[in-house]
Amino acid sequence: MTIQPLHRSTPAVERSRELELPPGSWHGRLWVSDARLADPAFYLQCVADFERSKLWPVLIPRDERFAANGEDWIDDRGRLAPAEHKVPLVDPAAALDRWWDSSCCDGACLRPFGARFPGLTRRPPRRSDPLAEAGNTGSVLAAHGEYRLGLVQTERPADIPAILGWTGMIKSTDQVAELSAVLRSWEERFGATLIVLGFDALELSVSAPPRNQGRALAVAAEHRAFSLPTFAAQPGNIREFASGLVHTRHWKFSWA
Repeated sequence: MTIQPLHRSTPAVERSRELELPPGSWHGRLWVSDARLADPAFYLQCVADFERSKLWPVLIPRDERFAANGEDWIDDRGRLAPAEHKVPLVDPAAALDRWWDSSCCDGACLRPFGARFPGLTRRPPRRSDPLAEAGNTGSVLAAHGEYRLGLVQTERPADIPAILGWTGMIKSTDQVAELSAVLRSWEERFGATLIVLGFDALELSVSAPPRNQGRALAVAAEHRAFSLPTFAAQPGNIREFASGLVHTRHWKFSWA
């Protein structure tokens, strides 16, 4: 099967290569393979073709909560209205500040932070190519897990939740444009790139992770604001959470 990008034809688009895809179909603005991605290297190929195809690949994990009932969240659960046009208007620092919740504990788990979000950390030196990192990490995940391949037409992977009206974070917020704005900020500062899209979970490859505890602590505050359920699911305080981010090139978030 071959597939062409869905955006308007331009000379660059007309010169782009077609992707030779396994059997699959469009579900709104998301193309999904019918079966598990059999060749992990194909994810790497899709990433390599992205600059020409403008189709970003995401791995869609098998979710037993739906599979056990013969359902598929892609078709059997609702979506928000597409909101990619709102993403450039969002201040990611302001969004994270609104999501910062200091009421989950007596304050000890947040030290050295307090009731207010401490702000965005500065950009670290970039040491590898974000697309290469995404391709390598995604292909490794595909080799060790059960994933379908998804493709979304986009200029940048961070916008995919807003493009699709993704509802994975609905228990915390329905502002999907704000979520994509934070992902854009992480793309720009950390080379953090969306590679896994589940019903209520996201995973990112990271080409420029924090390299020491101090930097990681500031990043941990952003992670906690972004997905409080992810932070709450681990047993430690924010300093311990930060220790796990030092040199970590794979970030996982869940709102389950």
